[in-house]
Amino acid sequence: MVKKYKSNKIYYRSTIALAGPVVISQLGHTLVQALDTVIIGHYAGTISLAAVSLVHSFFMVVLVIGLGIAYGLTPLIAQENGKSNFKQCAELLSNSLWLNVAAAIFLFLTVYYGSMFAMQHADQDPKVVETASPYLLILSLSIGPLMIFQTFKQFAEGLGFTKQAMSITIWGNVLNVIIAVVLVKGMFGIEPMGVRGVGIATLIDRVLMMVVMVWYVSRSRSFKGYMQHFSVKFIAVSKIVTLAKIGLPVAMQYVFEIGAFAVAALMAGHIGAMEQAAHQTAITLAAMTYMMAGGIASAATIKVGNSFGNRNFKRLQKFAYASYHLVIIFMMFFAAIFTVFNQYLPYLITNDANVVALAAQLLIIAALFQLFDGTQVVGLGTLRGMGDVNIPTFITFIAYWLIGLPAAYFLGIYLDAGVNGIWYGLTLGLLTSSGLLYLRFRYVISKTLRK
Repeated sequence: MVKKYKSNKIYYRSTIALAGPVVISQLGHTLVQALDTVIIGHYAGTISLAAVSLVHSFFMVVLVIGLGIAYGLTPLIAQENGKSNFKQCAELLSNSLWLNVAAAIFLFLTVYYGSMFAMQHADQDPKVVETASPYLLILSLSIGPLMIFQTFKQFAEGLGFTKQAMSITIWGNVLNVIIAVVLVKGMFGIEPMGVRGVGIATLIDRVLMMVVMVWYVSRSRSFKGYMQHFSVKFIAVSKIVTLAKIGLPVAMQYVFEIGAFAVAALMAGHIGAMEQAAHQTAITLAAMTYMMAGGIASAATIKVGNSFGNRNFKRLQKFAYASYHLVIIFMMFFAAIFTVFNQYLPYLITNDANVVALAAQLLIIAALFQLFDGTQVVGLGTLRGMGDVNIPTFITFIAYWLIGLPAAYFLGIYLDAGVNGIWYGLTLGLLTSSGLLYLRFRYVISKTLRK
């Protein structure tokens, strides 16, 4: 085993080096939601915390559609860069920008007219809905700048430049926390804004991140060879279709998973506000560790995509298996952390003793399901690098909506096992997704090698 590691250590190290900044950068999107949860949990009370959970349940579905559409650029850039086709990369960037702006407008309208209506008719606590509505509206305004930021971020990451987006995300989140605390508490003579305050802070944060990311890609010497071919006037329907063929299935993959967790949050809210707050507390902590897996999956997409582009299939396999090994190691480590400190970690989110006690039980379940969550997202990442997105999308639908959610309802609501039963159902869905995606990866790589 040690000998095998030494012969392949370059693949492990290269994957970690690329994944590290991606983890932190992706963590930024989750941290924005997580930090909002922490601030509200400590300064605004249980009803406001439940309101944040309700908003995130709806908004995250919309958000991941946008992130998925934008993500379609990364594997295509990696593949074209593997062929040293700089002009093609620039043309993909300009068309991705138009696609993402159009998607941002559509998603805003979806939130404004769709999510608002759905939230008000989802059999939730009226006080929670009343508190949540202005927060959801403000968050929807941040979709536009976020999608433009993602366009240039995914372009840079597709070329292997990951540290810059990481730095921008870190400073953006620092600013977001400062503004959120000031607005929520009402410091420096400002009237306390509660939940609306964290929404405004998030909007300001995403506008500034967009400006800095666009400026960096446009001005940096690292991208000069690509940007000399870039023009917003270049629009090719064929390239937009190519981007959409990757991005839309990826978006649906995100929707099926995040949507399942959103429905789970509604199930928890149907049981009670405390259960919904506990669900939000535990899922926020689990989302932090998931970002490690997401970063490794993104690195796998880039490395596999680059290898696929220059037809180096041996290198492709090495990076794919290195990604699987790494995510298993990291997820087992975090599982141990959740198990040992499950009674203490919820206090990072809330001081409500009842919520903490219930969330501690959920973290034990999370220790198990995040292992399956990590391996399934790496499976998706490796398949995206090879351009295989349609069958994996179907797999995620089956795993979450035909197996996971029905099991969650049966255990949690029908058998009255509560929010714990809901989480056992989600775990079953993740296990199914992980296993089927690994089998799909083995099939696709074998088929590719035969050709």
